[in-house]
Amino acid sequence: MNRYALIGHPLGHSMSPLIHEKLFALSGKNDCSYELIDIAPEDIANSRELISSLCGLNVTIPHKQAVIGLVDKLGASAERYNSVNCIDCKDGVLTGYNTDCDGFLLSAQQLPLGGKVAILGCGGVGRMIAIETALHGGNITLAVIPQDMKNAQLLMAEIMQKCNSASVRIVDITELDGQFDLLINATPVGMYPKIDACAVSDEMIANSGSVFDVIYNPTETLLMKKARAMGKTAVGGAAMLVYQAVKAHEIWYGGKFSTEDVAKIITEVEKAVDSMNK
Repeated sequence: MNRYALIGHPLGHSMSPLIHEKLFALSGKNDCSYELIDIAPEDIANSRELISSLCGLNVTIPHKQAVIGLVDKLGASAERYNSVNCIDCKDGVLTGYNTDCDGFLLSAQQLPLGGKVAILGCGGVGRMIAIETALHGGNITLAVIPQDMKNAQLLMAEIMQKCNSASVRIVDITELDGQFDLLINATPVGMYPKIDACAVSDEMIANSGSVFDVIYNPTETLLMKKARAMGKTAVGGAAMLVYQAVKAHEIWYGGKFSTEDVAKIITEVEKAVDSMNK
């Protein structure tokens, strides 16, 4: 049996087994298994042997930086973000990748990333989204809470270093105004169980052409509900979650999946999340 796994701590309930088992089934990989392996932070430095015993693995919090010292090589995306969420094990060589950015780009491919983009938040996922948006020509407004202003300034400097032609400005999230082609929520506001929260006003949603929310629980956040009620396109985090897994299968064994098959898995993940909350 070819073993694959997700490592992290604590793992709790994860959608990863559901997603990866379906991707293996679509590929006819009946000899592959997927498991959850909880590794405490103090044990990760001694986990090279365990990692090498697997064919491939995903990495989640808090090990995305710590595993860098365990791999032999980094892909370009992992180098760009100094963060690894996917490891490929071939012939004893461990290569680290970051497929979070692929997950975002693939799930947002129908959205106007190259236009005027307001990004709410500048944490781990917000940083990645802001950099990818800049690399795709977006005119970026980072909207953050006051205590995140310093981090936003550091992120703006990093964006300009990676893409010196980028257009970036920073505003207090309570003072965000104007018209945007795309509004991206990269904050936890609206996440289960606080599903009645929305990071911006109805007016800001109305002033945005489309919406992307990184949250996948609930599958339709209040922000998304309001945007769809206004007739706007709104994409949720379940698509990003599935597409980053799709990219991992491409890396591990050259897996290929149709848009229709991926859409079915996204729907199944959304159903699983909804039933989990009942």
